[in-house]
Amino acid sequence: MRRTYGIAGTLISAVLALSACGGGGSGGGGNPLDTTSAAPSGSASGGGAAAGKAVIGSFDFDESALLASIYAQALEAKGVQVEEKPRIGSREAVYDQVKSGGLTIVPEYNGNLLAFIDLKATAATTDEVNAALKEKLPAELEVLDSSPAEDKDSLSITKDTQSKQSLNTMEDLAKVSKTFTVGGPPEFKKRWEARFKEVYGIEFKEWKPTGPTTADALKDGSIQVGNVFTTDPKMTANNLVPLQDTKNVFPAQNVTPLLFKAGATDTIRTTLNTVSAKLSTDSLLQMMQKISVNKDEPATVAKDWLTSNGLA
Repeated sequence: MRRTYGIAGTLISAVLALSACGGGGSGGGGNPLDTTSAAPSGSASGGGAAAGKAVIGSFDFDESALLASIYAQALEAKGVQVEEKPRIGSREAVYDQVKSGGLTIVPEYNGNLLAFIDLKATAATTDEVNAALKEKLPAELEVLDSSPAEDKDSLSITKDTQSKQSLNTMEDLAKVSKTFTVGGPPEFKKRWEARFKEVYGIEFKEWKPTGPTTADALKDGSIQVGNVFTTDPKMTANNLVPLQDTKNVFPAQNVTPLLFKAGATDTIRTTLNTVSAKLSTDSLLQMMQKISVNKDEPATVAKDWLTSNGLA
């Protein structure tokens, strides 16, 4: 499943369906939502935030399961007792469980999270999005440091096109866009045509609905630019390059831990902030390639990354 990102008003349908972005994998095979474990901290059932224990959930797609496993193994290495609840489902279900204390931690994407809790949000940069989150989140919740790693929309081209046309930014694209065919999901034109023209002056010769085959359409030349997510393994496999979005048309989607505040400890906060500081978009892309292409298990990929970064 992929997350489709847009400006605040259009993000919500993709956020609830959890189609990202995104995020970063094919998903599938999720576990049913275990509503019996979602009791608040301190309840008779013990809840998810019992002393010395962190319950870590994830959305129902590969990248989220990978990130949750990274968090879990990093915390276990610091002596925190961890229970994992992978692939719970949509943001609607996961968010409510964190808010109630049934989950202690979930790996989130800051732009999508903001759009979920504030339909009118207009923040674009990482700093703007995080400042808005701190203002809008309910008292029960907190976000930790955002990682530089993002899984977000991009307008991408092949390395061959980049070399021949000297294209590095979306400003560069505006100079040649009228000769280009662009591909993306069926709703891509409706959501972005006016915004691209307004911000960058980008107008395309043709818009093609390519959906999940966008990266392959770029490779075979049937389109010249496409809406590909930045941690899609085909970015590397198909020699694609995302054009720099210098004016932040696409809002930030940094990987950011969301916590049930009462269940968090200093060890949890410090450990996850250390993980976030080391996680990059490139490393996330490499890990997702191992999962999507090599069919490695997320827990194994997570362990290898943590070990190579001195975190496990």
